[in-house]
Amino acid sequence: MSDDPGWRAHTLVGRDHDVALVRSFVDDAAVRGGALVVTGDAGVGKSVLVVDAAGYAATVGAQVIWAVGIEHDAGVSFSGLSQVLSPLLDELDGLDAGHRAALRSALGLQTPSTAPGRLAICNAALDLLVRAAQARPLLLVVDDMPWLDTISAQILAFLARRAVGHRFGVLATARTGEPTEFDTSQLRTHELGPLTDDAARALLDNRHPALAPRSRQRLLAEAQGNPLALLELPIALASRGARPTEVLAPVLPLTGRLQQVFAARIDAMPQGTRDALLLAVLDGSGDVGVLGEPLRAAETLAPAVRERLVTIDVAAAVLRFRHPLIRSAIVGGATEAERRQAHQLLARHHTQDLLRRAWHLAEASTGPDETTAALLQQAAHVNLFRGDAVRAISELLRAADLSPAGTDRSPRLAEAAYLGAIVTGDLRDVPALLDAARRADPEHHGSLAGAVAGAYHLLNETGDVDTAHRLLSGAVNALPDPGDAGNKTLVEALYTLLMVCFFAGRAEFWPDFHTAVERLKPRPPRLLSVLAGTFSDPARAAPPVLDLLDEAVAQLHKENSPARIVRTAIAGSFLDRIGDCREPLWRAVRHGREGGAVTSAIEALALLANDAYFAGRWDEVQTLTAESLDLCRTHNYRLLRWPGLFLQALVAAARGEEFAARAAVQDMTRWAAPRRVGVVTWYAWHVRTLTALPRGEFDEAYRCAAMISPAGRLAPHTPNALWLIMELVEAAARTGRLAEARAHVAAADAAMIGDLSGRLALTVAGARAMAADDAAFPALFDRALSLPDVDRWPFDLARIRLAYGERLRRTRAAAAARDHLRAAADAFDHLRARPWALRAGGELRAAGGHRDAAAATVPSAVLTPQQDQIARLAATGLTNKQIGERLFLSARTVGYHLHQIFPKLGVAARAGLRDALQDRPPPGPVI
Repeated sequence: MSDDPGWRAHTLVGRDHDVALVRSFVDDAAVRGGALVVTGDAGVGKSVLVVDAAGYAATVGAQVIWAVGIEHDAGVSFSGLSQVLSPLLDELDGLDAGHRAALRSALGLQTPSTAPGRLAICNAALDLLVRAAQARPLLLVVDDMPWLDTISAQILAFLARRAVGHRFGVLATARTGEPTEFDTSQLRTHELGPLTDDAARALLDNRHPALAPRSRQRLLAEAQGNPLALLELPIALASRGARPTEVLAPVLPLTGRLQQVFAARIDAMPQGTRDALLLAVLDGSGDVGVLGEPLRAAETLAPAVRERLVTIDVAAAVLRFRHPLIRSAIVGGATEAERRQAHQLLARHHTQDLLRRAWHLAEASTGPDETTAALLQQAAHVNLFRGDAVRAISELLRAADLSPAGTDRSPRLAEAAYLGAIVTGDLRDVPALLDAARRADPEHHGSLAGAVAGAYHLLNETGDVDTAHRLLSGAVNALPDPGDAGNKTLVEALYTLLMVCFFAGRAEFWPDFHTAVERLKPRPPRLLSVLAGTFSDPARAAPPVLDLLDEAVAQLHKENSPARIVRTAIAGSFLDRIGDCREPLWRAVRHGREGGAVTSAIEALALLANDAYFAGRWDEVQTLTAESLDLCRTHNYRLLRWPGLFLQALVAAARGEEFAARAAVQDMTRWAAPRRVGVVTWYAWHVRTLTALPRGEFDEAYRCAAMISPAGRLAPHTPNALWLIMELVEAAARTGRLAEARAHVAAADAAMIGDLSGRLALTVAGARAMAADDAAFPALFDRALSLPDVDRWPFDLARIRLAYGERLRRTRAAAAARDHLRAAADAFDHLRARPWALRAGGELRAAGGHRDAAAATVPSAVLTPQQDQIARLAATGLTNKQIGERLFLSARTVGYHLHQIFPKLGVAARAGLRDALQDRPPPGPVI
């Protein structure tokens, strides 16, 4: 890259349209923010275009900040982010304490007491940019982003997606088709193509006017409009002794062979210059200081500067390579011994930088080296603490490679497997890593970390809860100090053990877990204690920790760890607290979509769908579970798919889609029975209960509900029993089992289930009224319907109204029954719960009532707020991808919504949306 205006003007020949487009983006970004990714083949001029844009941005008053991807710096976590934020460090003091600490930790300015997590760093960086841009517009130029370090690329992609609405722009470059962690799927892109024939001729004539006509035509034909080839090939020919006027050789090093062109120029440099260039490339920081005193380094590199391979700012002590291929050519042209020697020199230079020193020592190693392996493992832990789990796994694997036989190779492999399973969701690599750990140490094969990874893989790959439980319990109990609450791997093992026990659905699994939690000293982590109470046996263990749960939920707005957000919501899932966790859960989902923790995103989507089901937002259930299941398929999470499938089946059962509900029940039973996965079996019984009730098959409903928890008893360690209290009581009462119905109400009252949440208070009150005798039931139903906020739970409320109306009609109070039956039927229609609506409508007619024809059918155009907004955007002509970019959804999710929207609005394609939406009010708030 060069700042020479003449050179820039020449290399921008034929780019008038592209220059205008990018400058227009700069103007817009200065006012309203935004992001643009310039893509194209190597050498097509992407870097030159953004240099022009940066110069233009400076002339219109914007502050320009560069982040340049460097191939040999990609292993240094946060190096790219440091380039962006370093010029803004004076603004750090204006951030709140949490954001300030997160950035100082990520940039290596302080050692934190707790890991900030990637989401915290993302939000902190966004806050810093927004604040800085208030005084002066900012333009972030991210050049060669495929070579950014992984964590920086993901954070910068996050910033690019959030730039709209602020006064900063992100302008990035990437090679077409080259994989990158900088996710461009939701960003505006502009592909920079080859020059036209006329522009290519003009560029070649401008820079190399002395070329012979035949040579000129040959270069134009083979360069195919690639500016870098047009500019550099004549120089390369001259460096090899060829004169510009000579006929060109039959085979030229064009396009993909441009690395050889640069290599030819590098080979002509003095040995000292080549050595210095190699050091600079492998260091990757651009710091001239690695080469010694700046003036002397500039003298050494003078030949490379003259050949315009590099530029040096002596005052700032910064070196830049003109093109990424130059760096590749330098490394590719060095011998293995030269590269190792350079890495050794750099390791000695970076004595105070653990991450760089460890990496350079590893690259310099030729065989097993426990000292370097230990240093790499330490670097991996630092990167994990900073939120870069992907880099940590790579470092652990390299540390394992360097581990001598009989040392720590097995634990390092096991730890890499553990991080892959728990943090990044890379389940497919876990078996191979664990197998390698076993071969390295057949007796211990990684101990606890390996056990956690193995158990997690067993759960999701095969559903083998018994083996997973034995593996985890045995590894925990075998620890020298199984009560060390500061052992993070032990605590993570207990979280995993809790999930094993839950999915097993067997009371005998839980004692080992509770024993392990209770012996933690000085005390168990608070969230683990809360989960142990609310999730394992909420009917008995939840009341003592309810205050702690509500406190944790109230603090979630400050929580940035997706795992902690999800675990807090799980703790409240059977106690109807998910609604208070929605915004943090959506943050966890977005984090997963942007390359973060996949497991947390899957669980967050299922939890949001759970809340949507009970709140009567059933179309939202379908959307959320569709994305969750898609992630499960992609990442091979076979166990985590069942909550999503269960919620889909509940909606199908309630809406009378019996074929789908029965198929789901068969799938659940077929998978869960041989594996003895109790929770999935409970899911099947729950769906069968809900299928039978609206059809009046009360004997079947009673039998199915009692399979989860028998009447008169809330089975221990069976949290799903809380979801079927009213169902079991209704089925018992309608089949003449009044004693059983009243015994079940008494059990719920004894456990004070109604005190656990507003919804549980409603369902227990409804059950109490259903089980009451003829003299008592009216007052008890009225009491249930007068509870606060009952309209938050429309399906439960409608079923209580239906039961009340049915009871009134049977006791010859038909006039009083009609209002309740009509309200129930209307609610069921709104939910599109057809079998329930038919049952309520039949009872209403039997009571002598009727409904308006319009009220008796589900409006065909009932759209959720999100569907309404998607429909309106589609009506303007936007594609699924463009709609997704605006609403932070995947194109597939947008397509799923449109598939539901078309029949609701009575249209067959997008062309009909404009007319169908013409008279509709504007959409409400969107999730």
